[in-house]
Order: sequence, then C-alpha cells, then structure tokens
Amino acid sequence: MSATLFDKIWDQHVVDDLGDGVQLLHVDRHLMHELSGQRGLLEMKQRGIRMRDPGLTIGSMDHVVSTVPGAKGGNAPWADKMIESFRAQSRESGVKIYDIGQDGQGIVHVVGPELGFTLPGTTLLCGDSHTCTHGALGALAWGIGTSELTHVLATQTIVQQRPKTMRARFDGKPGRAVTAKDMILALIGKIGTAGGVGCAVEYAGEAIRGLDIEGRLTVCNLSIELGAKIGMIAPDEKTYAYLKGRRHAPKGALWDQALAHWKTLPSDAGAKFDIEHSIDCSLLAPQITWGTSPEDVIGVDGAIPGNKPEALAYMGLVAGKLIAGMKVDRVFIGSCTNSRLPDLRAAAEVVRGRKAAKHVKAWVVPGSWRIKQDAEAEGLHQVFLDAGFEWREAGCSMCVGVNGEQVEPLARCVSTSNRNFVGRQGPQARTHLASPAMAAAAAIAGEIVDVRSFSL
Repeated sequence: MSATLFDKIWDQHVVDDLGDGVQLLHVDRHLMHELSGQRGLLEMKQRGIRMRDPGLTIGSMDHVVSTVPGAKGGNAPWADKMIESFRAQSRESGVKIYDIGQDGQGIVHVVGPELGFTLPGTTLLCGDSHTCTHGALGALAWGIGTSELTHVLATQTIVQQRPKTMRARFDGKPGRAVTAKDMILALIGKIGTAGGVGCAVEYAGEAIRGLDIEGRLTVCNLSIELGAKIGMIAPDEKTYAYLKGRRHAPKGALWDQALAHWKTLPSDAGAKFDIEHSIDCSLLAPQITWGTSPEDVIGVDGAIPGNKPEALAYMGLVAGKLIAGMKVDRVFIGSCTNSRLPDLRAAAEVVRGRKAAKHVKAWVVPGSWRIKQDAEAEGLHQVFLDAGFEWREAGCSMCVGVNGEQVEPLARCVSTSNRNFVGRQGPQARTHLASPAMAAAAAIAGEIVDVRSFSL
C-alpha cells in the first residue's frame, strides 16, 4: 500500500504495539539543553538509573546563557549554577555537550541540523516544544516533557499515541519579500493554532520545494504553533547536499547506504492523508501578527481585525486601523525560527547603508557559534553595527526571555521568533512576529512597515 513519509518512519521505529493506537518507539537521536536537560540528568542520578546509550544524545547551552557580547555564562547566579550543573551531569553521564564558545554551541534546533546530528528517517526528541524544526530534514521529531526525557535517557524508547496525518501544500510562486516565515504564518492564520492538534503535518508543494533548507527549518519550526507536535518535509537533493560532510553525518560507504535509504522515504504518489490544506503563495503579502496568538496574523498591507478585544487591549491597538505605521520600540532578530545565516543575510540586505531609528533598540542574535563566525567572516556584523544594531552572542535570548533578556513593559517589539503570547518576551511586552527582512525594515523605519516599499 502507498505510505506517507510519516508512516514509513514511524513504522520502521515501532518496538512494540501497546494497543489502542499506542506504540513503543525506538529513539535514534536525542538533544538536550541546560534548561530541561540538567533536570532529566539529575533525576536519573537521584534514582540511580544509568543512561541506555549516551552516544545517541548531545547537548548545547542555549536557553539561560547570556548573549551580551563577550559573555561566557548566564546573566544571573542561578543561570550560572544551572549551566555548571548541566556540565557536571553531562560529564558524569558521558554525554557530549557543546559548551559556550565552542564550535557546535548554539540553539539546539539550529545546531542539530548544522552538525548533521539531525538526519532523514530518524526519530529525534528533545525537551523543547520546537523540536518539530528538525522535520525539515525528513526526521520524525517532536518535543517531550521531563518525565518522557528521563524515559528516553533510561531506555532509548518512548511511548506515543500514533497521530493523524495532515498535508499542507504551498502552491504557486511567492512574490517579492514573501519568505518561509510568511508562508507558515499564513497557514496558521488560515487554520488556527488548533488546526493541527493530533496531527503529524507534511509540508509539500512548489513553494516548499523552492525553499532552501534554512527556510524549510523555519516552516517546520512553527508546526507546534499549529497545534501539531510534528512537522515534516520530504528529503530531496537539497537535503542531501546540505548534510554531506557535516560532523555527525555518515561518511564513506555509510553515506552511500544512508542516501539509498533516504531516497525511499518521500510519500508515495497515492499516499492518503487524513486532512489536507493548501495555500496559494502567489497571493501572499509579507505577514505580521497583531494579537497575542500566532493565528492573529494579517498581511502587512492589511487592517487590524476587531474580533479579539482582549488581544487588542493588551497590544494597544485599534480595530480597523492599518497595521503599517505602528510605532516600534524594539526589534529582535534571532531564535530557532530565524537566526540562521540566510536569515541574517536577508536582514543585513535591508539594513545596509541605513540607520536604525533613534528610538528603536535592535538586537541581532545568531543561532549558533558557527553562524556568528560565518556572518562575521562575511562582514554582516559590521553592517548591523554601523546601522546602530547590537550584535550579540549565540543563544535563545529574547525569544524565551528566561535569561533576563526581555522587552520592557508596554514596549512594542517586531520579533523573528515564534511566539507572541501574553508575557512571552517579558511582562506586558507587545510582540509582533515577522520575517527577518520585515523586522529589519521596522528597525530602520521606527514603525511597522512593508519591506517591499524599501528599494533593495
């Protein structure tokens, strides 16, 4: 029978069928960061349980690390304590971690693909909801809680309810300045943040195939904002070219064997999905959120809806007014959604030769130590610095705000991150999600602006 990409990978990893659609799956890869990882390792130690296979887990410092230029730890004593605990527990357990200042350190959902640790056809888990990002390379990846994390460390398996399947097609050719971020925001706006609940989503269509791997990572990153734990894109020649030669990718004869297997993974022509959706990308304008949920999104040339009074009050907006022209106080370019090298290049292209508005505080936070080095080799950091932006160290930073890097109360921030919930970027912070180019344009204009009005 014809099978989907999801079905093929899932079925290849079933260890036991527990009944009622619940199955025990083998876990091929596991990622940890200092916020959730050290809790799982500590619990293992306290319970006297040894890890099943330390070689299948790697870790990185990302959530509580300071991104202040030159920083080597956290922004507070508690953060430094957590970082040191993660180091100590990892050493005891035999887990490889990429520490601050090392090639390989960065946001786990950036460095997993960067290192070639994320591979097509594998199951990959992490104690973080945006683990769905890794599905862009054809992996079956999702986020887990602390108790599940401990189960994975102890057994290299996980108990999971088999989800339904959804295919989201992105057809047509996107117009100028319409990016992967705009595409996925448009889908969330169309079907809502509960539209993917209980589903594994496969993204397909002409526009998806046209994206580079970094763009595909952006699309899959926001799968959880659809309500879906799993988002996937079938591997193709772009995937193979991206992975070849990376640190943890197969080499030599193993590469040839892996490649032959990967080419069998894409969904068969007659594969059936439980749910189907489509987006005509040729009709999209650059997107921006206006409310307190990723589903509260419109084209930047649109008017603010009036269907959520509480969200309007929190955001300090008036229904019926154009979203363009709203004054901006902060701009954040970073996060596991949009902190990769092509994202920084796109933002720098808008910024080059311009100056940020005097009242705007703008940060650029690379997603990994390697991306920071590569961006600096291209001179991108100088483009941002010359424009009055802050160029910072790698980490999650203002996306999650747990390290004290936050938006001030009532300040309006255009952010390339993935969540605009109440208080997400700080108490009473007002967050508008957008692409790197849109965020850069807002910093220059000092207000929300259609990046297409900039002559690039």
